[in-house]
Amino acid sequence: MFTFNPPHNMLKNKNILITGASDGIGKCCAETFASYGATLVLLGRSQEKLEKLYDSIEQKYPNKVIIQPLNFESAVEADYKVLADSISDQLSSLDGIIHNAGILGARSPIEFYSAEDWNKTIQVNVSAPFLLTKVLLECLKESADARVLFTSSSVGRKGKANWGGYAVSKFALEGFMQTLADELKNTSKVKINSINPGGIRTAMRRAAYPAENPDSQPEPKVLMPLYLYLFSKEAANIHGETLSFQDFNPLDYPHSYK
Repeated sequence: MFTFNPPHNMLKNKNILITGASDGIGKCCAETFASYGATLVLLGRSQEKLEKLYDSIEQKYPNKVIIQPLNFESAVEADYKVLADSISDQLSSLDGIIHNAGILGARSPIEFYSAEDWNKTIQVNVSAPFLLTKVLLECLKESADARVLFTSSSVGRKGKANWGGYAVSKFALEGFMQTLADELKNTSKVKINSINPGGIRTAMRRAAYPAENPDSQPEPKVLMPLYLYLFSKEAANIHGETLSFQDFNPLDYPHSYK
């Protein structure tokens, strides 16, 4: 398993936005990144959950968190522009985005997949990351070393029956990541990658595999060394890559590993 032990202040003076911050991997990222000095912008559907997380982090690391409730199912382009303006007013630049928010959608054959479920899944899992990234690109370009990390899935790299809109949305997200990475590789310092976290003990995993013993999967904290690494100077040259937690080896990227 990949290990990484960065200095405790590795993310000092870094401003990082995390979507889906209320639960699971997003929440773990928020708590972990705050502990390494980052200032956080946390997005989620539930203001109650965000406020609870805010209080928890604020108690340990004062003045490090901004919360922003936003429902990706109903948000329109104007809502994202308001968010971008708010971030620009409060922060000098944005040093990273972790696109963690997503929904599972229906688990059924395409033949029986409803248009309503399809549209909702694509809206949350593809259109929301597109709109959010688009409006925040200028903020990211103000950073000397910005990173954007999209959350992928194994079913977004090899199609699998009955995964419907979720699988298709993750394929689309991979395509978006690769397209954006290619566009930015010679025009900015922003690094774009995707990561497949694999089986992790989350609410979405329980919904996808209701017969599975939840304890058979590791908690989100096992991912944190890799997430931190991807925001470190050691990973500065990793760009446009489809990464997987289970088989990540920094030696595969010799120009970035020291």
